[in-house]
Amino acid sequence: MTTQAIEEFEYEALPDNASLSASLLAGAFAGIAEHAVMYPVDSIKTRMQILQPTPQAVYSGVLNAFSKISTQEGAKTLWRGVNSVILGAGPAHALYFGTYEYAKHAFGGNESGHHPIAAAAAGACATIASDALMNPFDVIKQRMQVHGSTYTSVMDCFLKVNKGEGFRAFYISYPTTLTMTIPFQSIQFATYEYLRKVLNPSGAYDPMTHITAGGIAGAFAAAATTPLDVAKTLLQTRGESTDVRIRNCNGLVDAFKLIYQRQGLAGFGKGLQPRVLSHMPSTAICWGVYEYGKWFLSRDNADQQPINLP
Repeated sequence: MTTQAIEEFEYEALPDNASLSASLLAGAFAGIAEHAVMYPVDSIKTRMQILQPTPQAVYSGVLNAFSKISTQEGAKTLWRGVNSVILGAGPAHALYFGTYEYAKHAFGGNESGHHPIAAAAAGACATIASDALMNPFDVIKQRMQVHGSTYTSVMDCFLKVNKGEGFRAFYISYPTTLTMTIPFQSIQFATYEYLRKVLNPSGAYDPMTHITAGGIAGAFAAAATTPLDVAKTLLQTRGESTDVRIRNCNGLVDAFKLIYQRQGLAGFGKGLQPRVLSHMPSTAICWGVYEYGKWFLSRDNADQQPINLP
């Protein structure tokens, strides 16, 4: 490839088949990196959102939780269930980013200028597809994160939950998950695309732009959707509770009623700090890895094809 060709190479302007393939692979790498790196903070968030925790699992903050779990249960406890998200995150994020790129192109989001509605709509389409695949893995993850969990592995958790509560238990939170993740991803994608174009109008690959825009977008979206995340955690861990009312909680509206009855409006903000602390770096990592992977894979594809310049 000539120097002129390299200078004019645009990683986001490749043929559709190359872009989709790159998006799928880059999305898989990004998903695994995002979930694995910040997993201990996510474990703390889950525990802080439990509606009726055991006395040993009551924490005053993120640092207190980290210290208490590490000293009383061992640091390895913070990583319980990580295999579940690693197994699910690869294919789910490949589907997620592949759907996003396809939908964004179809909605006109790749045209010049800012297109927040196209980006938001593409984000919504992406999350509907990926959450359908990821939801069971997320349920298993949270079941293994709660204090006193006795599951020995991902498969052990799956078999016991399926036997005791039925396969429906893995999707009882799916409508709530969509109610949360559609606005979350819409806010995140719209904010990310806006900041990316403002910080880097040329559209050339720039790691710091993707990391900065991704981190800010993730933090903003996480804070805005925390109440829905509290309800999701309640539904996904209800089977581990000894409280009959919690075990019989059924759906988003019922979860909201129960949270308000037990803890008032403050209950909807539980886990806000660790949720933002988790999502800000994780989405920065996710977008950084994703954009690098897409750039690397697409550039490799471009190097193998002749480019005719005028």
